[in-house]
Amino acid sequence: MRLPLLLKCAAVFTVLAASVPAASSTQQTGASESAPQTTAKSSLLVLNKVENTLAIIDPTTLQVLGRVPVGVGPHEVITSADGRLAYVANYGTQQVLGNSISIIDLAARKELKRVELGPLFRPHGIVEVGGKIYFTAEVNRAVARYDPASDRVDWVMGTGQTATHMLAVTPDGKRAYTANIASDTVTAIELNQPPGPKQIAHIAVGKNPEAIDVSPDGRELWVGQNGDGSISIIDTATNKVKETVKVGEVPIRVKFTPDGRRVLVSDAKANQLIVLDAATRKEVKRMAADGVPVGILITPDGRRAFVAAMQANKVLVVDLEKLEVTGSIAPGDGPDGMAWAKG
Repeated sequence: MRLPLLLKCAAVFTVLAASVPAASSTQQTGASESAPQTTAKSSLLVLNKVENTLAIIDPTTLQVLGRVPVGVGPHEVITSADGRLAYVANYGTQQVLGNSISIIDLAARKELKRVELGPLFRPHGIVEVGGKIYFTAEVNRAVARYDPASDRVDWVMGTGQTATHMLAVTPDGKRAYTANIASDTVTAIELNQPPGPKQIAHIAVGKNPEAIDVSPDGRELWVGQNGDGSISIIDTATNKVKETVKVGEVPIRVKFTPDGRRVLVSDAKANQLIVLDAATRKEVKRMAADGVPVGILITPDGRRAFVAAMQANKVLVVDLEKLEVTGSIAPGDGPDGMAWAKG
C-alpha cells in the first residue's frame, strides 16, 4: 500500500544532505524474551512489523530463540558481513512516519542503539556494502548511506521518483538499483562516487514495480510489477529492459537462488510461491502459500527457502530440492522482511 509522501526532493539529483548526523541513543528496551546462548551458529532473522520485533530463529530446529523490540513498523533487515549485527529499517505505519534504523547485537539479543535519521523518512530497502549500510528513504525519494564507524549518514542521492522502495546491489558492490513504485521506474545509481547526474539513470518498466533482485553473476536485474503481474528483466550492461514475463497477479518479491538457476516469486494476491527457470523464463512449479506471502529468504546452500506469510503470522519452510512446503514457523505478528545471520 502506498502512503502519502510528505517530503519531496526538488529535482532528480538533489542531495538532501552532505552529511546528516545520526543522533543515536542506546535503547534499554531491546532486551530479548529469552537469555542469549553463547554458541555461535547461523540464524534466521524475521521482522514482525505489526508487533515491532525481530525474531531470531534456529534454522535447524525452527524454534524461536528470542524476540528483540525494535522501532515502529520494521519492514526490512540486513546483517553485517561478520554476522554479529543486524540493521533494521523502521518504516513506520500509516499513522507514524518511521525515520530510524535499529542496530541489534545478535549474540546478546538486544538493541544496541536506534539511529535517528533526521529529515530522512520511511527507510525501507536496506543492504550492506563494504561495511556501510545503504537504505531507501521513500518519502524523500532518495537512497542514503549510514556509516556505522562514524555513526553518520554520509551520502545521499535523490532519485526524483515517487515511492523509492526496495533496493538491490550488484555483486561487485558498484551499483545499486531501486524500484520506484508510483513512478513505474527503476533507478540505477553508481556507488562510491559523489552524488550527481553522471551517477544516476532511470529505467522505465511496468506498472508499480516493487520486487527487485540481481542475478548472482550480476548480468540481470529482475523487477516484479504489482500493477500488471509481470517481471521486467533488465540487462545490467545496458540498463535496458530486454524481456518482460507475465508471471502472476502481484509478484511482490523476487529472489534468485544462489546458483542463479532459479527465481522464486511470491504472489501476494494469488497466495502462491512461483518457481521460475532463470534461463528459459519458464514456470517450474507453483505452490500454495496462503496468508499473503511477501518476504523471501533462501539459505546460502540453496536447499531451503523461507517465505513470510504476513496475514497468517507464519513463515513457510520450502524444500528447494523437492519443491515442497515442508513446515512453518510462528515468528510473531505480521512477519515480512528476513535476513540470514552467519555463525
